[in-house]
Amino acid sequence: MGMLPQDIGVIIPAYNEAANLAITLRALKKVPIIKDILVVDDGSWDETGDIAVKEGVNLLSLDKNQGKGNALQMGVKHLNNRIIVFLDADIGDTATEATKLIYPILRDEAEVTIGKIDFTPGKGGFGFVKGLSRVGFKSLTGKECCSVLSGQRAFKREVLAHELLSYRGYGIEFGMTVDLALKDVRIMEIPIDICHRVTGRDLKGFKHRSIQFLDILKVILQKKIKMHYIKRVD
Repeated sequence: MGMLPQDIGVIIPAYNEAANLAITLRALKKVPIIKDILVVDDGSWDETGDIAVKEGVNLLSLDKNQGKGNALQMGVKHLNNRIIVFLDADIGDTATEATKLIYPILRDEAEVTIGKIDFTPGKGGFGFVKGLSRVGFKSLTGKECCSVLSGQRAFKREVLAHELLSYRGYGIEFGMTVDLALKDVRIMEIPIDICHRVTGRDLKGFKHRSIQFLDILKVILQKKIKMHYIKRVD
């Protein structure tokens, strides 16, 4: 396979990520198989866009913050690569772990790969959001997925349909994974050693997780209602 650039594009949605973005981009630029890197600046008011330009990667600046799903939609429209990778802006030096997501697709072992990150005891919340996502995923698809909320993913371009990215708020990863599973797309969870910000157990952290919980619950309920309606019509 060699280490020459492949037809691989990376999309990084970023909102006020000036503190982390440069390190992430510098790490990615060291990965020779990646052809294109696109930062989608989702209406940031800090220097996120300036950093992307300074680091010499492609930049798409959106006028106002409309959420991760919209940022990813816009990014996919601007890249035509055969393989598309989604990465978070705050993963720093560990961005090089993206290669672990890419190679199974290059070898046609999967159509979608999802980064599986080990749980760190004592950090983050109490598992309510992850628990809801796993139970909800199993209920909707009949399948198991431990990393349904992971933002680190790679896709064969042809499976990355526009409607997969139509979910709002924190329901985006959950919703797209359910849709892919229902279409029997070949999904592979890949252990990766990624480090990013962990939401703490303070007031801000609990507020973040409560919004995340509600966004995912909303997607579950919407899909349950839709499935019930389809069954009744049939």
